[in-house]
Amino acid sequence: MKTLKRYLVIVLPVVLLCLSCAEEKKEEIKVDTMDKVKLMTLDPGHFHAALVQKTMYPQVDSTIHVFAPKGPEVDDFLSKIKQYNSRDENATSWAVNTYLGDDYLNKMITEKPGNVMVVAGKNSKKIDYVLAAVKAGLNVYADKPLVINPEGFEKLKEAFKIAEENGVIIYDIMTERFESTTMMQKQFSLLPNVFGELIEGTAEEPAISKESVHHFFKFVSGKPLVRPSWFFDVNEEGEGIVDVTTHLVDLVQWEAFPDQIIDSSQVEMVSARRWPTVLSLEEFQNVTGTEAYPDYLKKDIADDGLNVYCNGEMTYKINGKFAKVSVVWNYKAPEGTGDTHYSVMRGSKSNLIIKQGKKENYKPVLYVESKLDADFEKSLNLAIQNEIAEQFPGTTVEKVAEGKWKIVIPEKFKIGHESHFGQVTENYLKYLASGELPTWEVPNMITKYYTTITAYKKAKRELNE
Repeated sequence: MKTLKRYLVIVLPVVLLCLSCAEEKKEEIKVDTMDKVKLMTLDPGHFHAALVQKTMYPQVDSTIHVFAPKGPEVDDFLSKIKQYNSRDENATSWAVNTYLGDDYLNKMITEKPGNVMVVAGKNSKKIDYVLAAVKAGLNVYADKPLVINPEGFEKLKEAFKIAEENGVIIYDIMTERFESTTMMQKQFSLLPNVFGELIEGTAEEPAISKESVHHFFKFVSGKPLVRPSWFFDVNEEGEGIVDVTTHLVDLVQWEAFPDQIIDSSQVEMVSARRWPTVLSLEEFQNVTGTEAYPDYLKKDIADDGLNVYCNGEMTYKINGKFAKVSVVWNYKAPEGTGDTHYSVMRGSKSNLIIKQGKKENYKPVLYVESKLDADFEKSLNLAIQNEIAEQFPGTTVEKVAEGKWKIVIPEKFKIGHESHFGQVTENYLKYLASGELPTWEVPNMITKYYTTITAYKKAKRELNE
């Protein structure tokens, strides 16, 4: 017994020291591997892939590894990177290591020169790329939407399970969380003295509504955007009700139920519909630069032109509150305008409304409409001076009508859609460094795509009935 005690006295501290060293070594390995994030861009078919590289990040290696098939889409991506590297102000310094070939996915998985896959392109292929990446132990940073049909949604649930098992992160790029009026709308909704609490609403007048209007012809980084022909094939891009609505459904969850886990059982789809935008051959040629419709689009050509089912609307209940989401695509915005956004959150004390029409010079503006008496203005000003000023210093309030005020946000916070990609990326890099997402992110991503796919199925079913 004395021998055993003597042995424990001598050996135990050594074992504990070794365990401690092992833990330190493990921590060192984690720090070393994440000291420089190395990006691999896979099959960049959408300009959003390039916008991730519009700025540099201290945590990210300056060499981008690109794996893609040969074609105009990867050429456009490389051209944008070159443009960012050579601009007069805030030029980037990306070095590009490019592999072009039909086996691009297998090449990336086999060689793995990076630890994060960035993907923005054909939405039909995206979930298969995500699955392959997480199976290979790679983190994923993907443009929305991750899935566009029920089959893809089942794969997405599998991908999240594998990602957790392999200790990697899947994250979709939700730029609209960083739009200043949206951030402030959310912030006001958390102030009981100003907003009260979110009402239940009705199907006709939901508690929270999000509507956006987009345009096929637009300018990106100062140049006319050329869209690939497949962008107009809903089998590749996805219908509008599962594409852009991803952002809007995300904002409903993020604003109305911040930091809360929302399960799919808390979502009840009330109604959903889809309808096409019709493009003439000339309009199609202007946007794509091609002379004729490709064969795969002939299924969508009618007497009036190319019918693209890019418009969608859904009304649903989420956690007991009515919500409505709508997206519309037009060919081209009127002169001096662009994509627009409308949003309303209805509270027991006030409504928080974002408008972006002619009166607002087509720039998003947040309004507060009171449901109370004159004392409300005092509460609003106190909120501006205290809570709002912490995140948005310099913000003021301007009375525009009886019971209605405009929130005047300093211009420095209005950085635009393209710059939001840098903000989302910075956020993602923090999650990579910590090795985990907030507890609500993954379950809410699953619920988000459950919502869009449920609306998609309901809209198609109602159209065929």
